[in-house]
Amino acid sequence: MTVREDTRRMGPVRGRETCRIAVEPAELTAHHLIREAVFVHEQRLFPGSDRDAVDDDPATLHVLGFVDDHAVGSVRLYERGPGEWKGDRLAVLPGRRAGHLGAALVRFAVATARERGGHVMIAYVQQPNEPFFRHLGWTRVGDQFDYVGQPHVRMDIALR
Repeated sequence: MTVREDTRRMGPVRGRETCRIAVEPAELTAHHLIREAVFVHEQRLFPGSDRDAVDDDPATLHVLGFVDDHAVGSVRLYERGPGEWKGDRLAVLPGRRAGHLGAALVRFAVATARERGGHVMIAYVQQPNEPFFRHLGWTRVGDQFDYVGQPHVRMDIALR
């Protein structure tokens, strides 16, 4: 069953939302399938796959977001340098965006980076998502720039 087929069979948008780091192979597969559904098929930002060298680094944390035990969201995070963490590839499947899973994934990533000694977390977010991140306490840094053919902005949040 594909991620998209599973999404169509789920119940109402609102439900119990949880996040956790993907550890098992099946969880990592689900993480990548969610990203593929959003960034390759829906948004067409990447041809074929959005995976890169960051995914192959064993220090990268791949997070899954669940609604009523169904994996429907993902984000990855990793340390870029001493105390500086980056979160990226935040994705929630269509039909599940009306809930609060996106915010839960961002908060989980921030808390995880903080717990691991981070002092700042950065993200390059699609420009239309800037208000969402501002609402969660992030601050825009610098001018808009192009990434994979889309306008993005850098957002930072202090972790201490």
